[in-house]
This record gives sequence, structure tokens and C-alpha cells, in this order.
Amino acid sequence: MAQTTGRVGHDELATLKLVALDGALEGRTSITCSELAGELDASNQTASRRLQRLEDAGYLSRELTGEGQRIELTDAGERALQREYADYRRLFEGDADVTLRGTVTSGMGEGKHYISLSGYMRQFRDRLGYEPFPGTLNVDLDEESVRARARMDALDPIGIDGWEDDERTYGPAFCWPATIETGEDRYEQVNVISPERTHHGADQLELIAPVKLREALDIEDDDRVRVHVSEQ
Repeated sequence: MAQTTGRVGHDELATLKLVALDGALEGRTSITCSELAGELDASNQTASRRLQRLEDAGYLSRELTGEGQRIELTDAGERALQREYADYRRLFEGDADVTLRGTVTSGMGEGKHYISLSGYMRQFRDRLGYEPFPGTLNVDLDEESVRARARMDALDPIGIDGWEDDERTYGPAFCWPATIETGEDRYEQVNVISPERTHHGADQLELIAPVKLREALDIEDDDRVRVHVSEQ
């Protein structure tokens, strides 16, 4: 399910990989269009055009210098490469499961309301095979897991359709099968849920399960957990 943004296609992603290998993933690296063109076996104009498209898409930032330009991948650019990595891993290793780590945190209390709505609950029963506990477990991801989360985009999710009632419209969501582990305990019937529109950023994960996970795993705020995400 890896996707690109705007005018970014396979050629631009190949260019992104090259500049990342040249050091742009760790910080700014200097390169000229002629040097990049040589690596791409393309013209200077082609190299320049690809960099421009990547910059327009927000995948890299550039600073012009007297000797060329200094390039650095953005977080969006790194996530794009993480998605490519996950696709190749599934191709050659047979799966692209992702393990994410973080700490339990208290949410804003919205999960209980939305999870309990009949339009969602009916789909949870039909598509996940259980009726979730009314609420979500929120996990603040560590820095490495924030980057690795992009690999989830290569996993096929379970779709939860948007719906509406007499008062308002409710948006769709995506669910991925998961297992959550603490130092000693493990619970397998879990799903990562990601609403299409959410207040949470890429640094936070929301989990649903047929039980209250805090009680089932005897966990509380600031406890460390591991979440193994797979596909349906």
C-alpha cells in the first residue's frame, strides 16, 4: 500500500535513495547536479528536475551554495524510504511486520466516545471479530519507532467505513492486527486504529481490544510496551 505524493514517482524515489546513501539521511550533504546526474546515468536537467519534485513534495530540503547544493532528507522523505523498505522486505522475506516501542500515556478521552458509536461498533464486530472495550490505549512512541511507523503503510489494513447519522458525518478509519507485550505479559487480540482524521501525530499509537488493556496487562502511564503490527 506504499504511496507517493504529488508528482513523486519511482524515478524520484530512486533519486531520494541515492542522496540518502550519500549522507542526506544523517544531515546535510553537498552534491552537484552533475555528480547526481552521473550516479543516475541521466542528464543534469533530469537530476535537477527530480530534486525539485522531491523538494516540492516535502521529501527533502536544499540550500544552494557556491559549490552546488546541500541536501537533507525531511521526516516525510525518511518515511517514504521506510515504506519502500517495508515493501522490499515483504517481497524478499514474506512479511513486513513492524515492531514499535513506547510508553503508555493517558489520552484525551475521545476514544471512549467514538469507539462506542453504533456505526463503528457494528463494523468492529463484523470485520475485527470482536466488540472493543469502549476506549483506546495510547502509546507514545520512541524516536526510532516514530520513524519505523511509516512501514505500516506497506501493510494492508482492515478498512472501517465512514458513516453518518441525523446529526453529523463520521470519517473512516484503518485497523491493523497487532500484539502488545510488556516485560512479562502479552495480549494478542489487539488492533492499531488510525482514524483518517486524528488529533494524534505520528508519535502516538492508539490500540483497541475486547478488554481494557490497562487491566489485562496490569499497566499504567509511563510503562514500556512493545507492539507488533502485522496485516490482515
